[in-house]
Amino acid sequence: MQTAHQSALEAKHATLDEKIAAEQGRPAPDQGIIADLKKRKLRVKEELAIG
Repeated sequence: MQTAHQSALEAKHATLDEKIAAEQGRPAPDQGIIADLKKRKLRVKEELAIG
């Protein structure tokens, strides 16, 4: 059974994924922003894995 917390984390994960794709699609993507977004996405993924 999926909790509201898990749903919120999955939504946050998807949003971060979209932000990463948008930044990478820019003519001159900022690698610092991409690295920060990826770290945040990984933290969310780890929290999802924990439960």
